[in-house]
Amino acid sequence: MRKAAAAGLGLLALLFLMPLLFLGGKGEAVDTPEPTGTLPLDRTVVSPPPAEETGADETAALRVKLPDGTVTEMTMADYLWRVVAAEMPASFEPEALKAQAVAARTYAAAKMAAGESNHPDADVCTDINCCQAYITPQEAEDNWGESAADYEEKISAAVADTDGVIATYGGQPIQAVFFSSAAGRTADAVEVWGNDVPYLTGVESPEGEEVPNYHSTVAVPLEEFRTALLSQAPGADLSGDPSGWFGTPVLGSNGGVVAIPVGGEEVTGATLRALFNLRSTVFTVQADSTAVTFSVTGYGHGVGMSQYGANAMAKAGKRYEEIIKWYYTGVELEQMSE
Repeated sequence: MRKAAAAGLGLLALLFLMPLLFLGGKGEAVDTPEPTGTLPLDRTVVSPPPAEETGADETAALRVKLPDGTVTEMTMADYLWRVVAAEMPASFEPEALKAQAVAARTYAAAKMAAGESNHPDADVCTDINCCQAYITPQEAEDNWGESAADYEEKISAAVADTDGVIATYGGQPIQAVFFSSAAGRTADAVEVWGNDVPYLTGVESPEGEEVPNYHSTVAVPLEEFRTALLSQAPGADLSGDPSGWFGTPVLGSNGGVVAIPVGGEEVTGATLRALFNLRSTVFTVQADSTAVTFSVTGYGHGVGMSQYGANAMAKAGKRYEEIIKWYYTGVELEQMSE
């Protein structure tokens, strides 16, 4: 793993330096109805070679900075169990959980390759605004209640059945970003963060009305909207009829708002999402004399693997290899290096 880290640093720095603020709140641990969406797949998938008999995840170690600020060393297997349990509902299909395990392992490998200035004494941390979500086995058991034994086994199997497998591009671990649910299509990374990353291009995603809170509404009182918006765009003219404040939005490939004129000033969809706690940038907006109302679809930044989309694909019989190769364009699946 350490050799891969050194080899990958240069390429990762060139390919992808983005603020990874996307990992928070990507999936609630709830049971979901069976997805109804469909998605034709025609990409050739080659499974990675098997891990060494000893188990790659059991022999690989990484340093984890815990919420209390202490740093502990644990095996990749133990770390991944905690991440997958935190990041994806354990009620999801086994192949979706395997895809999540591969994405989480790849993300950790990329972090180890690039290093992290926020915590130079640790490879990864448990802050979702910096690294990946994390939950202890006891916390997970408390959340799962009567399903704890079954869910613990499912996540252990997802990690073990993908032992050591990572997604690579150009021989290096990718930035395996993921999010909760898309509005029919994922987004190009360049549209969200300004970085053109070849394996993070938009693709169709099959989830839909089975997703909890797939459609959401946020109504912001007029004066609250005015104060917040002017803090980011002080030149905006928010006088007159509020229904005339908004111009025609520029939409990305996934239907998300890239930018929209507000009071004559161009404001990004990401800015509005952050200001008003919107679940995604796929929204429409209306304003009247009392409030500005956003109607939102999906949840998350929209780049990389959609977790509910992965579950829908798994329901349709797709293997984790197919799911990973669908959402991360042109990647290979390999065993991580020592």
